[in-house]
Amino acid sequence: MFRSHVLVCGGTGCHSNHSDEIFQQFNALLKAHGLEQEVMVVKTGCFGLCAVGPVVIVYPEGSFYSEVKASDVEEIVKEHLIKGRVVKRLLYVDHKTQEMTKALTETNFYKKQTRVALRNCGVINPEVIDEYIAFDGYQALIKCLTEMEPQDVIDVLKASGLRGRGGGGFPTGLKWQFAKNAAGDVKYVCCNADEGDPGAFMDRSVLEGDPHAVLEAMAIGGYAIGAHQGYIYIRAEYPIAVERCRIAIKQAREYGLLGKNILGTGFDFDIDIRLGSGAFVCGEETALMTSIEGKRGEPRPRPPFPANSGLFRKPTVLNNVETYANIPQIILKGADWFASMGTEKSKGTKVFALGGKIVNTGLVEIPMGTTLRTVVEDIGGGIPNGKKFKAAQTGGPSGGCIPAEHFDIPIDYDNLISIGSMMGSGGLIVMDEDNCMVDIAKFFLEFTQDESCGKCTPCRIGTKRLLEYLDKITKGNATLQDLDDMEALCYYIKDNALCGLGQTAPNPVLSTLRYFRDEYVAHIVDKKCPAGVCKALLHYSITDACKGCTLCARKCPVGAISGTVREKHVIDNSKCIKCGVCMDNCKFNAIVRK
Repeated sequence: MFRSHVLVCGGTGCHSNHSDEIFQQFNALLKAHGLEQEVMVVKTGCFGLCAVGPVVIVYPEGSFYSEVKASDVEEIVKEHLIKGRVVKRLLYVDHKTQEMTKALTETNFYKKQTRVALRNCGVINPEVIDEYIAFDGYQALIKCLTEMEPQDVIDVLKASGLRGRGGGGFPTGLKWQFAKNAAGDVKYVCCNADEGDPGAFMDRSVLEGDPHAVLEAMAIGGYAIGAHQGYIYIRAEYPIAVERCRIAIKQAREYGLLGKNILGTGFDFDIDIRLGSGAFVCGEETALMTSIEGKRGEPRPRPPFPANSGLFRKPTVLNNVETYANIPQIILKGADWFASMGTEKSKGTKVFALGGKIVNTGLVEIPMGTTLRTVVEDIGGGIPNGKKFKAAQTGGPSGGCIPAEHFDIPIDYDNLISIGSMMGSGGLIVMDEDNCMVDIAKFFLEFTQDESCGKCTPCRIGTKRLLEYLDKITKGNATLQDLDDMEALCYYIKDNALCGLGQTAPNPVLSTLRYFRDEYVAHIVDKKCPAGVCKALLHYSITDACKGCTLCARKCPVGAISGTVREKHVIDNSKCIKCGVCMDNCKFNAIVRK
């Protein structure tokens, strides 16, 4: 029996900040002090508050240590674990209150969250099946196999109101019903863990922190629709998630929870992993299945839909990681429990990856209907450096920008669509007054144009033309007619592209046109970038505040600044490359950018 448990974050973010060294250092020092039988060190998944990692939590006190280094471990061992004194200098300090927080649950970051899909992330060792079982793991599967008929399982999902968390929000129970009703002796259950949106890491974190939840849900899906084989399609760029999935599958097979005759019930179901090579289009369901089949990942026309003709042209259920992570809890706690959270048409919770211009970057899970303001200001800690909120991008390259005028909008599927955005898989990028919305639209178009599989002309050529328009605008070479033509092209692509990638590619352009058209006009008519981002439209000049210290001239990499000591200097804009080095180094704020 251990008197203390030390939880060390083993998610990708903290891993990149050497949390493995911290884990090893704890074990080595505890052994050196003869405490290895009294204190257990546990490597967990992501705690969520990535901005202050690596994170270490010591129980039973619940002390929340942030930004821990390997060199701090000795102090924690000697002071906290041996002498019982909390190391205050390492405790997490709340950004807004500037108060030290002694426990994870006391932080503003966690107070307004409700963790369902993330319930075990940062709590258990994801590489030990016994820890998952200790938290009711596989009880839902046992309940389905011993107490419920396949249709009963689907009815529970229908009643819960669970909708797909991968972007489209299609009712999960209805999708499973279609697959169950489809004719065929061979059916499949697939998990989309490709997660290609820039800034999104929700599914990766679930697989790193709680892989058995996904395996259990897929087995439940196999029982419900009559499938005996499942596949997890995961990008190879997620090595930690891949390794933990492999470990979990091996352990589940050893425990008789995957494979032949599961728990003596006569039900057979197994899961294999297929690695993706990072193609964004393979996040689209038909392209994903084509890739699993060993072919080039290209989408197929629909109908027929995968529920009738999916993997190997057999009836297939495909959901993403977060969707599956909810299912065991729904089976155990009931449809009413899940439906009690969220809004009328968007039940339950949603996981978001917070990024961009925000203090608390990381992973959050909130009830549907929580306002964007709550997510950004209360949970996210607000915008750093006293800047103002300008917009938030949801849905990644397929989504749109939510402007400040909709800061208080309740986040759910229908509300986001109504203002020109979408839920997507859960990326939420926050922008402040220093972001150029034309440049943001261009960034996402560059991504989708590069990731287009090229199968259909509207996407292959249309996104290229859109990008050309945006490039002209950011360089000050466009006309107002170009703006109208670009908008018309957006609607053409949406109506004619083959798959979701092409159909949603114009969304960032359309949403920024809808809410920030004045910025487009300023680029075209005034030849200015209001945010000072687009380099071709920038103009640097030196004001009378210049003291002639010559520092700017000495730092300029292209020799564009001239002048003598103690006299006002001048910038030759024909040579200036708009790098901003002069402004960054000026001690008298004498250089302005317009």
